[in-house]
Amino acid sequence: MKFLDLAKVYIRSGGGGSGAISFRREKFVEYGGPDGGDGGRGGDVWAEAVDGLNTLIDFRYQQHFFAKSGQPGMGKQRTGRDGDDVVLRVPVGTEILDEDEETVIADLTEVGQRVLLAKGGNGGWGNLHFKTATNQAPRRANPGQEGVERTIWLRLKLIADVGLLGLPNAGKSTFLAATSNARPKIADYPFTTLVPNLGVVGVDDAEFVVADIPGLIEGAHEGRGLGDLFLGHVERCAVLLHLVDATAEDVAQDWRTIIDELEAYGGALADKPRVTVLNKIDALDDEERAEKKAELEAVAGEVMLMSGVSREGVTEVLRTLRAQIGADRLRQRKDEEDTGPWQP
Repeated sequence: MKFLDLAKVYIRSGGGGSGAISFRREKFVEYGGPDGGDGGRGGDVWAEAVDGLNTLIDFRYQQHFFAKSGQPGMGKQRTGRDGDDVVLRVPVGTEILDEDEETVIADLTEVGQRVLLAKGGNGGWGNLHFKTATNQAPRRANPGQEGVERTIWLRLKLIADVGLLGLPNAGKSTFLAATSNARPKIADYPFTTLVPNLGVVGVDDAEFVVADIPGLIEGAHEGRGLGDLFLGHVERCAVLLHLVDATAEDVAQDWRTIIDELEAYGGALADKPRVTVLNKIDALDDEERAEKKAELEAVAGEVMLMSGVSREGVTEVLRTLRAQIGADRLRQRKDEEDTGPWQP
């Protein structure tokens, strides 16, 4: 399945049905009077966050969503049928923006959340509503109210507890593959990761979700590399895991490059809690490890050591991340050995 996190959608609610002009006509009834019914109400356009989706790819193939209009009223005081609603089913974490791509209409962060995007038009009154003592045979009815037509943008921000940051080939995908069942692409060339990946990581008695996004390079906020478009997927994270390649010539400069891009991106992302980790230490001896760690700590503060390949220090990093995540976001870990013996 292809990943898509931004989609433009055209919606229109249904118009109301027009009222009817009708008069009662029955045998032996001399003065029947007006009996025109009202028009039906137009359908609404809703957006609903559903479980089981993690991409907006469906909206690449269908961009127009038009609700049904209400049916006109009929004689014998019959009201027209209401138009059917249209529901846009979107992944959890979807932001709905106005046409200017800046005004946030709604932010759907929980399963089952719904928001009304376009209200259907009311049905028109039939001539029965206009009967008075001085106008007992009105030949007047209202047309239905027109529907609302608008253009909106859907922007997906994945729901995760931990966001991975780092330059290309810093070992983010290797870390995700080593700690979860996710299987991101891993190779020895830059920009192996082209779309965000999610993995559920377990440590001790808790589980949390980790998001791996494509690596950033200097000038990403100006569109270089893959740009910073994917940074939106770590905005909702409780903590950021910043991986620095220990085999790089200047680890301090690599760390600074990512921090500069976070600050250029704006918002509260640069102020989020961060855990800085010197990765790929399996390629260094003890003396080189100490030297690189001291060089990085001079600019980044506390630094942890880890190797995603040999898994050295991975558990300590996971426990540090777990301590940064609120208890309301953690999930109880389900271990196979705790399920007990199988029973029919």
